[in-house]
Amino acid sequence: MNAPPEGRKAQILDTALALGFEGGPGRVTTVAIAERLNLTQPAIYRHYRSKAELWRAITDRLGDEVAQNLDAAEATDGPALARLRALILGQLALIERTPALPEIMLTRDPTSADAAVRVAMQTRMGAFQSTLVRLCAAAQAEGALRGDVPAADIAALVMGVLQGLALRLVLTHDPRLLAADGRRLLDLQLAAFARQSEA
Repeated sequence: MNAPPEGRKAQILDTALALGFEGGPGRVTTVAIAERLNLTQPAIYRHYRSKAELWRAITDRLGDEVAQNLDAAEATDGPALARLRALILGQLALIERTPALPEIMLTRDPTSADAAVRVAMQTRMGAFQSTLVRLCAAAQAEGALRGDVPAADIAALVMGVLQGLALRLVLTHDPRLLAADGRRLLDLQLAAFARQSEA
């Protein structure tokens, strides 16, 4: 049964990311995608004319998801600490849905087709870090976080929770651990900087 074009394009992207998680970005080929979807290679090229175009589409999808997470944290009313938690947990949810992302981010070959994803995501993560610092500063101003530690340091340590879990995913290949462990470890990290712990 033929999928509608947009549905088929989404299937191709999902399959590319699944292959990237299973064997690294180098495993993502049009042949492997076609085999996984029981299609011909020309059928893949009808939707994505080149591997570079496929990776651009992946870049756009992942970049949009990070941007939506950032926009939600910035636009939502409510305590800064709650928005900070939502930002980190939203990013963990993205990694859980797209477990190939840490592997792509760690690939170092600048000539590989997936390098565009890494460069774009590094830019997005720079914006993510800036938002995190702003939210930490706002939480300090609201009295939720202690004020004797620079907001940038708190943000760096909170970001470390996210980075540590992402790196563990690369090693264990078990995305199920992200959500539960992420929530618990984030709460522990934030508790260390809670206002009441200030001496």
